[in-house]
Amino acid sequence: MKFFIRFWITVIAATLIFSCALLAQNNVDELRKGKVFKNIKVYSLEEDQAILKKFEGLRVADVSDGMDKVGLKDVGLVHPSIEPLWKDLENFTHQVVGIAVTVRYIPTNKAPADGDQPTEEFDQWVGQWYNQLSPEPFTPLLREGSMLVIEEAPHTDVGSIGSNNIMLWRLNGARGVVTSGTARDTDEIIVEGIPLYYQKPGRGIRPGRNEVESVNRPVVVGGVTVYPGDVVVADGDGVVAVPREKAEEVADYARLTIESDKAGRRALYEKLGLPLDETVK
Repeated sequence: MKFFIRFWITVIAATLIFSCALLAQNNVDELRKGKVFKNIKVYSLEEDQAILKKFEGLRVADVSDGMDKVGLKDVGLVHPSIEPLWKDLENFTHQVVGIAVTVRYIPTNKAPADGDQPTEEFDQWVGQWYNQLSPEPFTPLLREGSMLVIEEAPHTDVGSIGSNNIMLWRLNGARGVVTSGTARDTDEIIVEGIPLYYQKPGRGIRPGRNEVESVNRPVVVGGVTVYPGDVVVADGDGVVAVPREKAEEVADYARLTIESDKAGRRALYEKLGLPLDETVK
């Protein structure tokens, strides 16, 4: 009897060991293919519009105070090297808040075009690169209230953002664009009046310089991790990204901050005999 018990214990143990080994091998195989560990929560348009309403009129400074209040001190504050391309100090149209739609571009490791090509061959190479390696698959995700957030290939003189495609993104609902890198056609973008927060001009086209790596995954811009669905606020002070799960609480405190600030400044305006402007009304 004892022999049969020991026998079945041995069989069960061996089966468990084999199963664990098989499971471990399957996990390794899956990891070799690449595995995503961060799940992305998807929000409805109605949910986005509701949270954006709570952020209307709030400044980066107010939102930063709200982040402190919820325990996220210095979290979400994009490095000040990411600045507005232009400022409107009459109507403040450069100030913008939106819901993050994200894209990540990486430096290419593919060979560039061969030397001096005939125009037709070069244009064909450019078109293939745009279509196959560096397209804009995020465009259908844009909707009213979106903020396009781009992690750009670092140290690359590339103009992934230009005066043409930024208008297309606006047409699809983007309120503005934040990038860790560059943009070109900056004079025209200023005239178009589309809010853009960037690091510096980039002159080159995407072919031969970068490739799209992912869409609506976490990206890093100015040292800050931005998730799709986060609330992004930008003005003359720079950019702050608010984690969506904390957004409502941050907005509530930020609203108290700006109302107190306006009241205090209105009183000072009156004492100084200054006419009230939009920043204190």
